[in-house]
Amino acid sequence: MKSYFQSSPAARLFFLVVSLNIWLGIWLTGFGVAHGWLYLPAGFLLFAAMSGFCPGMVMTRWLFKEK
Repeated sequence: MKSYFQSSPAARLFFLVVSLNIWLGIWLTGFGVAHGWLYLPAGFLLFAAMSGFCPGMVMTRWLFKEK
């Protein structure tokens, strides 16, 4: 069961790279100009990269019965 809650190092690096790209896009657009909706995936992906816990990965692993 614990394997559902831990992402691999490769997945964590992927989350970090995608999150940093979104943050770069927000920064280049302007923090006051970018819509607040963009902060959600950027924040969730950064959290997943730092902690290794990604709710989306947990749900897909559970749905596909992956170990």
